[in-house]
Amino acid sequence: MTQQVSAPTEEERGERIPTTLRLLTLLEEVVRRGGPVTPTELSPSTDLPKATLHRLFQTLEAEGYLQREPDGRSYSVGPRARRLAVATMSSIRMRTPRLAIMRALAKDTGETCNFAIPDREAMVYLDRVETEWPLRVQFSEGAKVPFYCTAGGKIYLSTLSDLRLDSYLRNADLAQLTPATITDPEALRAEIMKIRKQGFAIDNEEFLEGVIAFAMPLRDPYGRMPATIAFQGPKQRISVEDGYRYLPRLKQAADELSALL
Repeated sequence: MTQQVSAPTEEERGERIPTTLRLLTLLEEVVRRGGPVTPTELSPSTDLPKATLHRLFQTLEAEGYLQREPDGRSYSVGPRARRLAVATMSSIRMRTPRLAIMRALAKDTGETCNFAIPDREAMVYLDRVETEWPLRVQFSEGAKVPFYCTAGGKIYLSTLSDLRLDSYLRNADLAQLTPATITDPEALRAEIMKIRKQGFAIDNEEFLEGVIAFAMPLRDPYGRMPATIAFQGPKQRISVEDGYRYLPRLKQAADELSALL
């Protein structure tokens, strides 16, 4: 006589996965999605029951790894998860080859190179390799610069969905930092659309008067942009026309850095 074995219930399937692994798997899935998600949206891909998902989301929110969005239903990456990502990218095993690539780029362009990541309200310089010239623009690692008027920041804005870009343009304080700063939302939108098509961004004295910069995105295995690589210098030494000549070299560095991811 054959004994009938019933299929495991949804709750039993969820409980088979250790709690710590469930939390990590859930956080990994939120990060992979790249935007706010609800527990219900993750149920099919995680094979966890909805009740368990809601409980895990609340735990991750309480610990700062996720944060609830203004709609009260969806969640995105929280401050502790962002700090963990920065610490991971700053680890010696990743930083050593990254700095080697940046030093080679700085040598070939003759200008300072920046490796920056997007935070919630600004780009953050994670690494910098300074030019050997005495005339240079100096920022400390960890310095934050605006999205709307920097090359790396505009690259980041170009990766946003149209809905999120619209929201940013409606609400951002587009302060006039230099005579060249783009402060009109529609003009900035046109600039961002141009960047989407060409794959690189230029800061033509928009953040600091007399300073230009070129930036390109890095791409992770999911095709998303976790960071940017850029070179910048004073216009007394490098013009925008000069910068265009270094685009192939900047693209090479961006590809090499993306491979490290």
